[in-house]
Amino acid sequence: MSMRRLGAADFHGVRERRSGVFSSEISFGEKRLSLGTFDTAEEAARAYDAAAWRLRQPRWDMNFPDVLTSQRAQDLAHLPRLFTDEDHRDNRRRQRHLAIAEMDVEAMAEWRECFPQDIVNEHQFYKQRRTEREPRRKERAAYREDKHVRKQAAQLNMKLGEASSWDSEDERYADAYL
Repeated sequence: MSMRRLGAADFHGVRERRSGVFSSEISFGEKRLSLGTFDTAEEAARAYDAAAWRLRQPRWDMNFPDVLTSQRAQDLAHLPRLFTDEDHRDNRRRQRHLAIAEMDVEAMAEWRECFPQDIVNEHQFYKQRRTEREPRRKERAAYREDKHVRKQAAQLNMKLGEASSWDSEDERYADAYL
């Protein structure tokens, strides 16, 4: 038996929103009550069942008929996702930042089309910079390697007992603690 992900169509009172969250609603007389939005269809269906128990709806209309009590249905139901004013402000801020980023991408694409020589010049500039920095990088690597070798030699000498004759002015003493 293969496991499959249950979607909104598999449950009473559950719909999937465009954003990928699931909303749950239940009818009560002439009214429809929104129960909130949830991360999964099952969470929304559990909220529907908890509300159905409270509204004394028939068991055949529930998504999980194996749940035998109202209290058990409440215990299994997840709290709905709440959208506060702060959430709305954060969403608007993200939307503005996204719009600015999209405009930046469009402006850069337009700039590349209008000024292809600038791109070539930029690549040449950074290539020249890497070439100029290469000798310094190699020099630093050689210095680090020399320092490492001197430290190992000094520590070996300390283990062999030579360290007792060193004083703090001795260069070998400083190498041991680099």
